Amino acid sequence: MINLFIAPYGIAPYDISINIWAFEVMKAIANPLLNLVMTVLASSFFVVLPAIFLYMYFIKKDYNSYSFVVAAVVFYVVSDIIKFIVAEPRPCNVSELNWINNVSCENTFSFPSNHASVLTGLTFFVGKYKYIQILYIIWLVMVLFGRVYLGVHYFTDVIAGVFLSIAMYYIISHYSKKINVLLNNIVKRVIPKIALK
Repeated sequence: MINLFIAPYGIAPYDISINIWAFEVMKAIANPLLNLVMTVLASSFFVVLPAIFLYMYFIKKDYNSYSFVVAAVVFYVVSDIIKFIVAEPRPCNVSELNWINNVSCENTFSFPSNHASVLTGLTFFVGKYKYIQILYIIWLVMVLFGRVYLGVHYFTDVIAGVFLSIAMYYIISHYSKKINVLLNNIVKRVIPKIALK
């Protein structure tokens, strides 16, 4: 199967110059230590996102912590739906790309990158926390770099995920006040002690 957005024009993702160039760069800098770092970073969102939520909710009492969680879920679901519609194989599963740096492959689809689709838009939710946002952006860039480095995404998958995430953020942000009030009211009824006032 080939990316549906590209297939009508007769161009497979592995025929796009920027994708090949990115894999060549990654192959040139690949080493065991970087392989380990990028592999760990790929799963680090399991720690980073809950830590940010807990900071926003319990320390800063920030109502946007609700929208932060809702956005993460919506971003993921939309991205996954697109993945199954497009059904683009991951580069590490494409025989023409057997030369790329392939640390650990996955059997799920490639386009768009879920990491990019989910994590990019969340950057805006921490905008009022300057230092956290700076650290988050540095971490995000490293994670997205790692998706191409590990051979599990094309560069174009990551770029598409970034733009998709930003677009979805603007939709969610339009409804964020309603989301925050609704969810805080639910928390007030269920666990009133931790509800935001």
